[in-house]
Amino acid sequence: MAGLLFGFLGLFFILGVPIAFSLGLASLITFLFRVPPIPLEVIAQRMIIAADSFPLMAVPLFLLAGSLMEGGGISKRLIKFAGALVGHIRGGMGYVSVLASMFFGGISGSAVADTTAIGTVTIPAMLKRGYEKGFVATLQGAAGTIGVLIPPSVPLIVYGVAVGGVSIGDLFIAGIMPGLMMGAALIIVSYIIAVRKGYEGEGRLKFKETVLAFKEAILALLMPLIIIVGIRTGIFNPTESAVVAVIYSFIVGKFVYKELTWKEVYEALAKTTMSTGVIMIVIAAASLFGWLLTIEQIPQWASATMMSITENKIVFLLMVNFVLLIVGTFLETNAAIIMLAPLLYPLAVQYGIDLVHFGLIMVVNLAIGMITPPLGVTLLISCGIARVALSKTFRYLFAYLFAMIMVLLLVTYFPQSVLFLPKLLN
Repeated sequence: MAGLLFGFLGLFFILGVPIAFSLGLASLITFLFRVPPIPLEVIAQRMIIAADSFPLMAVPLFLLAGSLMEGGGISKRLIKFAGALVGHIRGGMGYVSVLASMFFGGISGSAVADTTAIGTVTIPAMLKRGYEKGFVATLQGAAGTIGVLIPPSVPLIVYGVAVGGVSIGDLFIAGIMPGLMMGAALIIVSYIIAVRKGYEGEGRLKFKETVLAFKEAILALLMPLIIIVGIRTGIFNPTESAVVAVIYSFIVGKFVYKELTWKEVYEALAKTTMSTGVIMIVIAAASLFGWLLTIEQIPQWASATMMSITENKIVFLLMVNFVLLIVGTFLETNAAIIMLAPLLYPLAVQYGIDLVHFGLIMVVNLAIGMITPPLGVTLLISCGIARVALSKTFRYLFAYLFAMIMVLLLVTYFPQSVLFLPKLLN
């Protein structure tokens, strides 16, 4: 049955069927041919159970908070503050793109929202200053992936739900250092390219302007801190923190900055509804697919096979990284987590790998997939904003991929780079 399941899944991928429908149809066909048969009602039951999750309520709420922040003028204040910090350095607009993406990632939890909100401002600004289109699109596409690392992170919430028994609060805190390392790596690559291309900075560092920009952005910068402190002190859980984020975003945008209109609130709600619908359909279908893998005892088979190949944890993690990097180029991030986490985490436990650490390994891998063709969702969004062909990004793409893979290796083989903050705060 496993061969039938994966065979039809591969066929639907080749035919270009959307991911959710590919997973659902492959599962349905396997149900029909399975001996002994499983009642078809189980399909609906499993999909509803997957979506009926209290922790998953945080997903639409964080997406809504990000949309409200964007409509309330938060993104442009974050970009202004980032520009005041690093805009004067050679190639400074590139670093503004990375820093602003890191700041906004601490609000939205979504790479797509991060890339869109920041890219629509920074990409035209960089093009106006003579930056090459291919470079600009690649840089913003890579920077947007940080949105799934720095808390709050939608994929980390999905991983916590898929695995069970893993603290989403710990996952959030563990994502801080990989997010910072990823940002630093992208800035280093951008600096090297800026020097070669001769991109200049914007004036010089002005202390007074930096302080003013910080004052304007402070309310936005405080939101991730409020979320982390609230979760760690037990004032609210991760899902409740998402409610706090929505209320905070609305109050700041509507009554403090006074830029959030009721029309923008409606648009934020509509956009969040659409995004949530897509995510939840994918999660429900992927959960059904993962349940089929479980009842066919694929995790047990994979565990026995892996242990027969190697008992070395380093080799196992290398193999996991290789598989996830490939999967990330074809599968949507949340679908990949729902499908693969139940399959891989029992193996991680056998090799003595902390599940918080393993969650970050998965998410960093799949974040790299977000700028890797053919799926490369953040790269495609950036290309759309910059109005440049995907092929024009390839000359820069490999440099950014190399830097991101170096961060992945640090996260993989130096667990304390991920775990020391959760342990410190615990």
